Amino acid sequence: MQNVDAAKQQLRMHFSKTEFYYFVKYCFQKQFKNQWQHSSHHEAICADLMRVYNGGCPRLIINMPPRYSKTSLAVIYFVAWCLGHCPDSEFIHTSYSASLAASNSWKARELVQSEHYQEIFKNTRLRQDSMARAEWRTTDGGCMYAVGSGGTITGYGAGKVRPGFGGCIIVDDPHKADEASSPVMRQNVIDWFQNTLESRCNSPHTPIIVIMQRLHENDLTGWLLKGGNGEKWEHLCLQAMPDEHTALWPEKHSLETLKRMRDASPLVFAGQYQQSPHAREGNFFKPDNIKVVDAIPEGLNWCRAWDLAASTDGDWTAGVKIAKYGQRFLVGDIVRLRGTPDEVRTAVKNTASRDGILCKVRLPQDPGQAGKEQAQSYTRMLAGYSVRSQPVTGGKESRAEPFASQVNVGNVDIVRGEWNNAFIDELRVFPNGTFDDQVDASADAFTEIQGNALALWENCG
Repeated sequence: MQNVDAAKQQLRMHFSKTEFYYFVKYCFQKQFKNQWQHSSHHEAICADLMRVYNGGCPRLIINMPPRYSKTSLAVIYFVAWCLGHCPDSEFIHTSYSASLAASNSWKARELVQSEHYQEIFKNTRLRQDSMARAEWRTTDGGCMYAVGSGGTITGYGAGKVRPGFGGCIIVDDPHKADEASSPVMRQNVIDWFQNTLESRCNSPHTPIIVIMQRLHENDLTGWLLKGGNGEKWEHLCLQAMPDEHTALWPEKHSLETLKRMRDASPLVFAGQYQQSPHAREGNFFKPDNIKVVDAIPEGLNWCRAWDLAASTDGDWTAGVKIAKYGQRFLVGDIVRLRGTPDEVRTAVKNTASRDGILCKVRLPQDPGQAGKEQAQSYTRMLAGYSVRSQPVTGGKESRAEPFASQVNVGNVDIVRGEWNNAFIDELRVFPNGTFDDQVDASADAFTEIQGNALALWENCG
């Protein structure tokens, strides 16, 4: 019996050493005295990490829900397993929080020092004079260095200038969830990744792993997948609900629980749990409820509202034309352009001429004297038309909510046109999308058509 047990243990040691998945399974059971409640996504992650180690995947992105074992697998266990095979490997690990990165580093160090690890990898030892939480070294020259996004990495590198695996860079949740909606904070992380972190590769063959939950369409994952750094990235995308009938990890979240989470917070669920920062059915708007029509009824009172781009650097100017007929609303046309201030003024004037003098014109008035002067200048240019400029107040979502409520109950139609898809796409991702010019203009036009301001305006003029 003892011989059988010894043979089984030897077999466990063999598989734990040669297969990363079995290493995780064995160490988890030893560490927590419990069976690992693993699922198919754990196997998929382990398989891809093995490919990184074997040289078959130099650039890997893994997107998955929070608390689904991403840090344990891709940082703690993977670093330890790789050091078992290559004790001279050099790693850099980053996260949005320096203290969190240091904690992950500490856990990897504790694993390497554990009795069950040393049973498998007897030749990997740590230097006793280099045992800090965020930086520790092996007796063979290996290193683990942990740092927060934006932190200093001067003097540290990842990988080895030699054949075979020599370490890697592991980025785990580079964005803080409550900062990802800020373009400035997102770009700071991306700039640091591009200008600082990538330069820490000791070899052109040093792998980089990015593992994170999606927080915005233009987060680090979005930027990389769009070719931001010019490299090709392999992408493992793991959704908490792969379809309406399946839960990725039912031991963690049942299908019923996931659906409740989705209903309670569709925006958060779409990004962090489904890895799609915009929900397919829309987070704020439900554009699938919009009906496309081919004919425009006669005798409608129209208003075209404009959202004027603040710059020519990627921003759009949009003019949305809306009318009310019966208890429904009709979006009749959208003009959208990128241009210089003179080109925008020309487009606004030409559009007003095409719409006719019976179509009201609504213009935004930005804060300050410059905004007031711009509105007055446009009003003078549009002499002969019914023009109203209105200071912009409140947040984008609060301004868009009245229009969204009508879209979501199916009370909004749009006239068939080439602009339809861009409009629908923007509604679908609002407020998490890159652009919101059409939403802003729609909200203002809707307010003029529906609100008391328009009624008073018509009665007085």
